[in-house]
Amino acid sequence: MKAIRVHQQGDPEALQYEDVPLPEPGEGEARIKTEAIGVNFIDIYHRKGVYALPTPFTPGSEAAGIVDAVGSGVSEVKVGDRVAQAMERGSYAEYAVVPAWKLVKIPDSVSSQAAAAVMLQGLTAHFLSHSTYPLQNGEWTLVHAAAGGVGLLLTQLAKRRGAQVIGTVSTEEKAELARQAGADEVILYTQDDFEAETRRITNGKGVDVVYDSVGKDTFDKSLKCLRPRGYMVLYGASSGPVLPFDPQRLNSGGSLYVTRPSLGHYIQDRAELLQRSDELFAMMAAGELDVRIDKTFALADAAEAHRYMEARQSKGKVLLIP
Repeated sequence: MKAIRVHQQGDPEALQYEDVPLPEPGEGEARIKTEAIGVNFIDIYHRKGVYALPTPFTPGSEAAGIVDAVGSGVSEVKVGDRVAQAMERGSYAEYAVVPAWKLVKIPDSVSSQAAAAVMLQGLTAHFLSHSTYPLQNGEWTLVHAAAGGVGLLLTQLAKRRGAQVIGTVSTEEKAELARQAGADEVILYTQDDFEAETRRITNGKGVDVVYDSVGKDTFDKSLKCLRPRGYMVLYGASSGPVLPFDPQRLNSGGSLYVTRPSLGHYIQDRAELLQRSDELFAMMAAGELDVRIDKTFALADAAEAHRYMEARQSKGKVLLIP
């Protein structure tokens, strides 16, 4: 089969399209014939070596497809099932072997591309808004990168919970997408200071929670956007890792909270995975959650997909198609 392999971390050219052996499922595993693969910033971190992995490796942590073989002891899925997975590395390939408990069945009303587009980013948006900081009716939230894959989903879920959403974006085109997702206020950070604008919009009070996937470029000002005892939820670092800081900064800012959550800790068992994914699929089937697929690339063109993401061009989900 064909797969993307990284032999040495580095630039997008590190993503090599190669022939590799077809994997065989072992006990408790299933093999998926991949139909759509999600591209996420964590794939870029792995490729660059920001998060170091032993080489060589196949990147990717999200995909949808059809079960074509199962190992012994598998009861969760059967051959022929349409399934999706998140957080099992190795998805940039025509076939992938995945622990069966991590696979969720895709409803007939949801396409494989839509399922691949919602798994990692949709589950992330769900745990952020429902668990890390469970948004309440009337609360204010600041969502950075509001027109990105997570940002558009997070904005929609926040509005479903009754929150008021301020989104930051880089262009007017992205601002319109954030508004369509339900953002009450949108700040073009390329034109206006998001800290000053957030304080103005909230009449100086600050927001209850900031959801920040940008990291270094936004972290300090994001803390200044919070109300006393507000929550800084840092779930990514697209601009680079946050620099070390003095915890006294949290005291002087109003007894603030900072957390750095990860999806794997919010889908620790099959029951939690199914609870979150079932809710997302139900919303999609009812037309209550818009999963925007921005652009698709051939699997062989994974390097181009990474360049597109790193240039901050994405306006929704980016997929690879084998």
